[in-house]
Amino acid sequence: MSKRTDVNELGEFGLIEHLTHNIKLKNKSSLKGIGDDAAVLDYGDKMVVVSTDILSEGIHFDLMYMPLKHLGYKSVVVNLSDIYSMNAIPKQITISLAFSNRFSVEALEEFYEGVKAACDFYHVDLVGGDTTSSLKGLFISITAIGEGQKDTLAYRNGAKEGDILCLTGDLGAAYLGLQILEREKQIYLSNPGVQPDLGSNEYIIGRQLKPEARKDMITEFFPKAGLVPTSMIDISDGLASELFHICHASGVGAILNEGGVPIRPDVEEQAIAFKLDPITCALSGGEDYELLFSVAPEDLEKVKYMPDIYICGEIVGKEEGIKLHTKGGNIHPLKAQGWVHFGND
Repeated sequence: MSKRTDVNELGEFGLIEHLTHNIKLKNKSSLKGIGDDAAVLDYGDKMVVVSTDILSEGIHFDLMYMPLKHLGYKSVVVNLSDIYSMNAIPKQITISLAFSNRFSVEALEEFYEGVKAACDFYHVDLVGGDTTSSLKGLFISITAIGEGQKDTLAYRNGAKEGDILCLTGDLGAAYLGLQILEREKQIYLSNPGVQPDLGSNEYIIGRQLKPEARKDMITEFFPKAGLVPTSMIDISDGLASELFHICHASGVGAILNEGGVPIRPDVEEQAIAFKLDPITCALSGGEDYELLFSVAPEDLEKVKYMPDIYICGEIVGKEEGIKLHTKGGNIHPLKAQGWVHFGND
């Protein structure tokens, strides 16, 4: 009897590494392949940056509380975020959809209204794709294509001992927005006559339903300050998971300071209301689409005065591991418990 290994034993990134470890790049133009937020292709004057994502109904989104227009918008944004995290500018996308017969033309029009709104806001062109039928549900595959300069692209593998760790924006809100929506869904399923009670959580819910990519950092603030990160990644699976990716790719360790992780007061309050630790929501929640990046020590003065950037730690030697320095002064190993992509049948 042949061996059967459950994909959950490897996890998403372990599975990708397992399936592709023996695939070698053959073309000179393939500058960076699997293992970063996007692939990089060298076509002369410009570097072409390419990223692809799949979103599956029931795994990545729930149409009970995700309006189709919001879904179209979010589907584009989460792909553009991968391009920005390479310090590149997205220019085009393609979209492929597989949908069951429960989706009408009008429903698909609503989805594409969201796609168009995102393309307009981020100045990105929709240049192609495909549609097909599925036996059940909705599946979305988007490929984002961008461009960048060879000497300013930021990879996961460039962090060096002594570099400073930085974060944009704030973390944890998207995860808590999901908890609120899931709570109201369960209440509705138990009693369909009850209206949802979303309270004064517009920001928190908005971070889940309509996230934004950090275009401003890549197109305005970084170039204006002359800042090129030594490594960078977007926060889709949780801060801890993304930090592990940078450290693994760069062959380094890190000290993350809890006090440097930006969490809004209303997010902290909502976490406590759910009996959750706010820092755990920031470390493991995901879907914030902020940027985690490292900079060389000599660039400290540049980041200190940039808006919406927080210094949250430092890169250390690999032998020191990846650790969390708590507000109470304790230091303990950090665990990466981000989003799990594979469910059970």
